[in-house]
Amino acid sequence: MPEIAPGAVPSPNIWNAPRVYEIENRAVDPDGLIEAAMRARRPWTGATVLDVGCGTGFHLPVFARDAARVIGVEPHSGLAAAARRRVADLPSVAVRVGAAQALPLPDASVDVVHARWAYFFGPGCEPGLAELDRVVRRGGAVFVVDNDATRSTFGGWFRRWLPSYDPEKVEKFWTRRGFAREPLLIRWSFGSRDDLAAVLRIEFPADLADRFLAEHSGTDVDYAVNLWWRCS
Repeated sequence: MPEIAPGAVPSPNIWNAPRVYEIENRAVDPDGLIEAAMRARRPWTGATVLDVGCGTGFHLPVFARDAARVIGVEPHSGLAAAARRRVADLPSVAVRVGAAQALPLPDASVDVVHARWAYFFGPGCEPGLAELDRVVRRGGAVFVVDNDATRSTFGGWFRRWLPSYDPEKVEKFWTRRGFAREPLLIRWSFGSRDDLAAVLRIEFPADLADRFLAEHSGTDVDYAVNLWWRCS
């Protein structure tokens, strides 16, 4: 059994189906809108970048192209091991097992934080945000990518799966903590309907996944996200 860092919030999609989640990662935002929006706010050339909840390390090589140092923190030791294998030939990248609420990093040691669909979902994530306050240097930036449930095909699916989700409450949570919101309309773009079906089935209950697949034609899905960001 893999080691799980104390306090970790389970991520059933990637924890239970990392190979399918890899397909999802490859499909997300082929136009690079999220990265471009982040760079416009706080470039990371020559910086130290922290990827919180890095999973199998999909985004680590992207940051390593420009950053001086990249650190991935992942609570699931099996996924962290996969991330280390991915970046084995990148000496500027390190991967550590740890939870967002207890980052294995010294004070004021990172410049840019990236968290994509990992732990920071609004109310309840205060301990992780306190840790970011501790580890981010002055002049640094925190970026949190989360679903925008108010629009897009994926947003509609999300609301049908989780009707109790309150976007207004989530927005108030972030704005009270000094974060700004940049709404982005990205897309999933899959190589086949089979890949789309596989990803839907790790993101939603089976009956809903099958219903969404039947309702939606093609292999692309419009997908609204919020980029929450704050510079220190």
